[in-house]
Amino acid sequence: MVKNRSAEHLSEKELQNLLIEKRRQQRQERLDQFRKTGRIIEVNTSASFSIADEKSDNTTPEHKKSGKTFFDGLLFLIEVLAVAGLIFIVYTGFNVLQNLNQEVATVLEQPTLSPTPLIMAVVLPSGHTPPNAPGGVQFNWDEIPEHLQPLVQSLADLPIPTPSPEQAVRIQIPDISVDAPVVQGDRDEQLKKGVGQTIGTPNPGQNGNIVLSAHNDVFGEIFRNLDRLVPGNEITIFTSQKSYRYVIQEIKFVEPSFVEVMANTQEPVVTLISCYPYMVDNQRIIVRAVLQN
Repeated sequence: MVKNRSAEHLSEKELQNLLIEKRRQQRQERLDQFRKTGRIIEVNTSASFSIADEKSDNTTPEHKKSGKTFFDGLLFLIEVLAVAGLIFIVYTGFNVLQNLNQEVATVLEQPTLSPTPLIMAVVLPSGHTPPNAPGGVQFNWDEIPEHLQPLVQSLADLPIPTPSPEQAVRIQIPDISVDAPVVQGDRDEQLKKGVGQTIGTPNPGQNGNIVLSAHNDVFGEIFRNLDRLVPGNEITIFTSQKSYRYVIQEIKFVEPSFVEVMANTQEPVVTLISCYPYMVDNQRIIVRAVLQN
């Protein structure tokens, strides 16, 4: 029916089919012409494929197959070793980093500061020659070894702290009728004015050892009767804002060089120092009291 109809009456799809059919016929005619002239040979396609497959199967020897298997296993082993090496490197690097951090932390760690013994003291304060000694009252250089005398002279230049409301200003010891001012510093000039607080010692009420000294036979004889005190007696130290009560724990007599009694402490204490005995002054009396309020 399509062949008997004109082209303008055919649909697009019909035209395409007609064109495909025509090309197929032309190709078949060319093949027939090649056969007649001997330019083409018929081949059994299924047989050729079968032969090719057989040849392909026969061209893979067993030793090649085994070689390939060995090579695959070697590659797998290399990969395993590579992964193991990577894990080892990461683990080692982590340990090295951790050790470095610990070393840095150790270097940066600041040691805990603990109270240090007071000040380079060579001899206990308030030392002097007795009033009846030749030349009268003066600083007793004989108590200090000659090679340490320059050090003691240099300590005389320590600056007096700036006044503050927390500093001690007065001391009372009712049991021996002491009521005296407290000044900063324990050199001769300060001890002429009252009880001297050694520079660098804490303020009343604070942790540490407040060191107070005064004379026993000159300049008011403020600490003349320290040897009459007994444990349990009280010492009151005043600031401009508050008072602090200390209770005496011990009383002892030491050599002028026994500066250990000036060492700082963890608890709040006060240490009273004066020459001893009266009008002899070749020793020191030490009174130690602990804060109660």
